[in-house]
Amino acid sequence: MPYPPQSVAPSALEGAADLAAFPRERDFLGEKDILLSKICKDRRLLSSGPQAGVGDIKLPPRQAGSCCGMNLAEMRHRRFFEIVMSFRSSSVVRAWVAALGLVAVSMGVQAGPALDHIKQTGKITIAHRESSVPFSFYDADNKPVGYAVDLCLKLAEAVRKNLQLKTLTPQFIMVTSATRISSVQEGKADIECGSTTNNAERRQKVSFTVPHYITGARYLVRADSQIAELTDFEGKKLVSTKDSTPFKAISQANLERRLGIEILQAPDHAKALEMVENGEADGFAMDDVLLYGLRASRPDPSKLKVVGKFLTIEPLAIMLPKNDPELKKILDDEMKRLINSKEALVVYERWFMRPIPPKGLALGLPMNYLLKDFWKYPTDQVPF
Repeated sequence: MPYPPQSVAPSALEGAADLAAFPRERDFLGEKDILLSKICKDRRLLSSGPQAGVGDIKLPPRQAGSCCGMNLAEMRHRRFFEIVMSFRSSSVVRAWVAALGLVAVSMGVQAGPALDHIKQTGKITIAHRESSVPFSFYDADNKPVGYAVDLCLKLAEAVRKNLQLKTLTPQFIMVTSATRISSVQEGKADIECGSTTNNAERRQKVSFTVPHYITGARYLVRADSQIAELTDFEGKKLVSTKDSTPFKAISQANLERRLGIEILQAPDHAKALEMVENGEADGFAMDDVLLYGLRASRPDPSKLKVVGKFLTIEPLAIMLPKNDPELKKILDDEMKRLINSKEALVVYERWFMRPIPPKGLALGLPMNYLLKDFWKYPTDQVPF
């Protein structure tokens, strides 16, 4: 049962001063977290198709002049994020976060192993992907490039300035979907710059900074395929990348809905794409922005198409070690500065709206409203 409003500290200062209020604040927010989790689950189910139950999320009547030109799914999608954003900006949450911030300042923020190593060596190790177009991939000269790589280089410069180093040399190591988390956990990489989803399971092992993209899982199929939705894969083969969130999502949906899909896993995106082109799989489930990027990189993009509704909502973010609060603060502050100053928007347009390597083709993907809304209040906190 919700706590009465008077149980919440009226201000951040009073909340911080009255330590006895912290358990009450924690329990209050715990109930809000349960509610938010229910909303997220409803949104995931709603995206999966009509079997999910359209009535799970009750929307207010449409106002005159609103949601012009949007279909029902788009209106529900927008309403979902309005709920999330209103929760994140509530006075209760702001007071709680500010109160915790005051306590953190009084206790002091400690440097962790990664930042200490960066100081000692004058080098920062950046993990990148091989074929996560346009986030992190190799160009024609076998050099790591991409949207996330560019952002990481800006974050590395922020680290250099904060540590007051004359120089800070970026070193790159290539990781896969199966090795990216362990590389950060084991100290092989200081930050991972790719297309990694920030979710609750992964936050048990690593930390994330402010999301640089929000997407969802859909399906890449051959152009002559009749498949349009997840249910159309019944009795067919659907591949996804090992240890990715889309792989887990299709596996769970296949089991829960008894679809009879043969789920395959590939070591990386490039191999999964090859399996679809060669007929080894009927479709490839992955974040739709990655599918568009992979499609654009092929000799004849018209032979492939992206289909289906969003199966998941994926906030993609740069990954860093869990035990390094000072490094995290530097990265969070810089990501927020890049977003608020519109520098991040310039980087976005460079990789999503203009011609990119290796073929000089433009993806032509304007920023979606999910990311636009999220960037109005940039934070590392995500409701997933």
